Amino acid sequence: MLKKKNISNIFLIFLLSHLVVWTLVPTISNLNLPLDIIEALAWGSNLDWGFNKHPPLSAFVLEVFYQIFGSQDWAYYFLSQIFVIIAFIAVYKFSEEIFNDKNLAFLSVLLLEGIYFYNFTTPEFNVNVAQLPFWALTVYYTWRCIKYDKVTDYVFLGLFAGLGILSKYLFIYLIIGVKIIFFYFLKKKIKFSHYFIAGPITLLIILPHLIWLTENDYITITYGLHRTGGEASFIDHLIYPLIFLVKQIGLLTPFFLMSFLLIKKLKPKINLKDEKLVFLLLTTIAPIFFMLLTSMIMGVKIRTMWMTPFYLFFGVLLIYIFQKNIVINNLKRFFLLFTFLFLLYPLSYLSVSFANDSKRTDYPGKEIARLVQNKWDENFVNEIKIVVGDEWYAGNLSYHLISRPLWTNELKNKISQVNSSDGVIYTGNPEILKKICPGVYGTIKPVGYCMIGQK
Repeated sequence: MLKKKNISNIFLIFLLSHLVVWTLVPTISNLNLPLDIIEALAWGSNLDWGFNKHPPLSAFVLEVFYQIFGSQDWAYYFLSQIFVIIAFIAVYKFSEEIFNDKNLAFLSVLLLEGIYFYNFTTPEFNVNVAQLPFWALTVYYTWRCIKYDKVTDYVFLGLFAGLGILSKYLFIYLIIGVKIIFFYFLKKKIKFSHYFIAGPITLLIILPHLIWLTENDYITITYGLHRTGGEASFIDHLIYPLIFLVKQIGLLTPFFLMSFLLIKKLKPKINLKDEKLVFLLLTTIAPIFFMLLTSMIMGVKIRTMWMTPFYLFFGVLLIYIFQKNIVINNLKRFFLLFTFLFLLYPLSYLSVSFANDSKRTDYPGKEIARLVQNKWDENFVNEIKIVVGDEWYAGNLSYHLISRPLWTNELKNKISQVNSSDGVIYTGNPEILKKICPGVYGTIKPVGYCMIGQK
């Protein structure tokens, strides 16, 4: 295996390679940003403590990057990889403490390249990717709290747990595992008052969103329940969990192939009195089990992409269980397969992109914004300040137009907030807009554009 003094440098090369590859590949292949990025950028143009689909953190982070980089697409692919890399680093640091072995820690991260959540799907920065660093850091600082019982670790735990919940509500499945861990370790010499540090910090961080949620009729929760498939029949309580399990086994196949090349003998070391193993089970298997249980009890669909952060510590768990059967002196086949997959995923992404020119990422958003801006400049003297419509068509205008207009889904309840000098563009059904447009109307199929400004 590698010399310990070289591991840190090689790990850094791996991280930089991953970051560069997965920033360049979508930058080269995509004409337009993916839907979820455009959607969150639309929300970010008109920031609030929540939105109709999700909590606010992904939109906030994207808006920060927009203020720095503007409408440069590569920056948002870069942002996504930063989140992935931070998660990898946290997994590596955690693994070092679990194994006290840099080789095994390094392998724990390399195994994650066999899971397409951490490569193929990462160019689309969304709420699933936004959870990754906070999920990994929450697990890491939970371990540090148990091991060292330092106040600062509890503070960081509360911070990252709060930010994770503001990324996506499914983060709560990890929080449940963390809570069980603290109950399990009550017998350890942890200062009792320390149990009450992380929770209030988390609550303080998410409090503004909770207030927003109550003021907006719990719209994000309603949306989430709607996405699971609505009312369930009896058969749904059986078929949806089964579909969920089959999909998980399928997407983990490359990971298991890589793992097989590491393990000399399939003789797992499982001792439920082993505190490290219990910790790993409660932070890795327990959240997945709770998701499966949710599907069984409620009879709801579990969408594959929702599982993005759940497998971050799968490599650590597998290596811990089989570490006595891992031969680290001869891993040529493992590294060959790793290299193959490391190249296969970006090449597959490029192939899919170039073979199909009807994807959202082929939408000519920049060109449409240019045409709309030209039409506006021919008719009006003021700037475009507001775009109205869905997150895709209106969101693309908000992102690409020079004036970066605020996006809103509708002005019906906000018309009093619009100044007479504000230029407004409505997007939507061309047949309806053409009939009711009080300004200048135009069509760029399949969308109509109604422009209202000062002449």
